[in-house]
Amino acid sequence: MAKQAQSTKSENRYPGLENDAVSQLKQEYLGYQELFQAQPPLVQRFLETQASSVAEAIIQGLPQVRFTLPDRVVLQKDAEAKPAVVPNESREQMTGGLMDRLMRTDLRTALRLRLSELEQSSTRSVSVSAGLLRHAIAGHMVHNMLPAGRSVHYTAGEGEEIPNIPEKRKLEPESAITASTDAIAAEENRLEAGRGELLVPYVEAARRFYLPQWVAFDDEGHLLVGSVSEAEADIASMQRYLLVLHAAVGLTPYMVADEEYQRKRYGILGQLVNQGRALARYDVEEIIQTIQKRATAHDLNRGLSLSLPYFNDQTLTMESYNFEVIPAGRIMFVPAFVVRAAREQEAKIAQDTRLSQSTRHHLLQLLNILEKAFTK
Repeated sequence: MAKQAQSTKSENRYPGLENDAVSQLKQEYLGYQELFQAQPPLVQRFLETQASSVAEAIIQGLPQVRFTLPDRVVLQKDAEAKPAVVPNESREQMTGGLMDRLMRTDLRTALRLRLSELEQSSTRSVSVSAGLLRHAIAGHMVHNMLPAGRSVHYTAGEGEEIPNIPEKRKLEPESAITASTDAIAAEENRLEAGRGELLVPYVEAARRFYLPQWVAFDDEGHLLVGSVSEAEADIASMQRYLLVLHAAVGLTPYMVADEEYQRKRYGILGQLVNQGRALARYDVEEIIQTIQKRATAHDLNRGLSLSLPYFNDQTLTMESYNFEVIPAGRIMFVPAFVVRAAREQEAKIAQDTRLSQSTRHHLLQLLNILEKAFTK
């Protein structure tokens, strides 16, 4: 039975962190947020501009990036505090040079180290500027680089650790073509000058998720897009979305206390796990059909090995579980071989602690589908 993933005030909203750590991160986040707001408007805009270019360089995987600290900065959250001058020799910075590349240090790691060095500067204005720039970069990643989605609530199915089943709302409208999150713009020839875009509403199954435009399967496993390649592209888009969020937290750990970060992570994580699982089930059904067709054509009498696709909720990627059904050689294919191989792998997976409990449960379900397809 599905169990609701509801939170109460006494629950820890940040899994894996103790309450004391959460409180400390929250205070650090609020402190930098208030300090950023205390800066003059021109300094805020300058930091945001620098943050935008640096964040884009990180996500694009560029080898190096240049950035500039502001010429002056307010050092404390005091309405009457006057800006302190940042020394000119400390303003121009570059990260990701030849030495970093020789040491195989990626830009994100190199930037984090460089900002940490600047934050430890004996010159207070340099230290504060670096901290504010770090805050602005992470904030830009979370708030500006990623689209916001719908308000969603997921439940966790039996054996699942991550809530990923969208809750159906009783008062959910059949369509909402006036909302940008409920519809897509369809391109077509416009016969009338000045005619606007035609908005096509997403199907109901897609509207239950955080970002309907990346939903490729409904709750019954039916493909909603034109091809499996499109479904894989949707999975890749969600993975990139999470990559940006993880990059923000990797650079600035206290961003986990940002409400927008929590909202986006919750929404996209549940959707990614749900759609990844659905893609794996769809692929397994395709494998079953292929085996049955080849068996009918007597094209499986020289051995059979399978690569069973599944979604790993620890790595958040599609992976393959490889096993042998029939050894190579002149052995006539019999459906019972698939049943036996599936049962043998089920016993192994049930004891495989390298996978999370929910991933093992998911993989066992896929093997069960395979087994039933060849059980007389």
